[in-house]
Amino acid sequence: MSISNEVRIAVMPGDGIGEEIMAPCLELVNQAAGQAGGFSLGYDHIEAGAGLYLRTGEDLPKSALEGARAADAILLGAMGLPDVRYPDGREIVPQIDIREELDLYAGIRPVRTFPGLPVPLADPRAQNLDLILIRESTEGLFAERTKPQEHDDMGVDKMIVTRPASERLFKFAFKLTERRKQQGKEGRLTCVDKANVLGSMAFFRSVFDEIAADYPEITADHCYVDAMALKLIRNPWDNDVLVTENMFGDILSDAGAALMGGMGMAPSADIGDDNAVFQPCHGTAPDIAGTGKANPSAMILSAAMMLDWLGDTMDSDAMRDAGRMLDAAVLAAFSTGDLVPYEMGGNAGLKPITDRVSAMLKKVS
Repeated sequence: MSISNEVRIAVMPGDGIGEEIMAPCLELVNQAAGQAGGFSLGYDHIEAGAGLYLRTGEDLPKSALEGARAADAILLGAMGLPDVRYPDGREIVPQIDIREELDLYAGIRPVRTFPGLPVPLADPRAQNLDLILIRESTEGLFAERTKPQEHDDMGVDKMIVTRPASERLFKFAFKLTERRKQQGKEGRLTCVDKANVLGSMAFFRSVFDEIAADYPEITADHCYVDAMALKLIRNPWDNDVLVTENMFGDILSDAGAALMGGMGMAPSADIGDDNAVFQPCHGTAPDIAGTGKANPSAMILSAAMMLDWLGDTMDSDAMRDAGRMLDAAVLAAFSTGDLVPYEMGGNAGLKPITDRVSAMLKKVS
């Protein structure tokens, strides 16, 4: 981490709408930092993704990875294009490579609804969702995704769950749940698994129970992943913090984004012991790239998460304040109900949303 007041951010816009949403996001981050005072931001722009792969044959050069590793935090737009693939047919996904190379084991996926925006569930309780999904991001069913298939008549992927990876994930999850409890939340952590069928998941649950014994003030319980899929649709408001395996988290986080009204409102973070990436959950959306219809909200909210994490990591109240103000500005921007993104049936795109958030940011303190 930097020892001066300047924070170095690796900026990786990526592909499709990534470049479009990154530029206004940085303007808002600078605005929040200026209002908070006490620190400065420096940006190192790094190219990676499908576009780079088309030109050079590399999607994540070593120099790009090392630049990301050296930064205080990584802000990523979106990477990959549907028609750009590796020779084996897989899509270009350098964001997953970054998680694995930098050992970013805790994937944080907030699920929070925004007053003033439409949501798919009719129950009034769905208007006030506030839960978090934590996804293990380094192993599980993704553990051997880059290994070539060795058989002509079958495809094989292994589910790998190790004690060290599980222990650090659960300790992270319990500490995050503790923090939420201090903020007035329920203080309940649910292990989402398939322990009734898979031995790897039974092991995952057993490690969870061991770690839970060290956090008696947190309510620890379990739920099978299929039951949680049902619960997220039927009664999502009954959840606080969920922790799960890599693939299960990948699937459930999209369900969580749907509860918020769409991917355009869903931020994320992938956090390790030494590095962290912050990015929207959505993809590159090449079908709307260049049209001005992209919703920058998830990008902005991811940046707010970044500032909050930096504040904790560097023990800076000013950085935490900047993150809080940026988050509050997004909430305020949509609260009047007249600013509705395209994907929710409205007509607000990149500029109207950015302008409103900027105006609201000037009013928060």
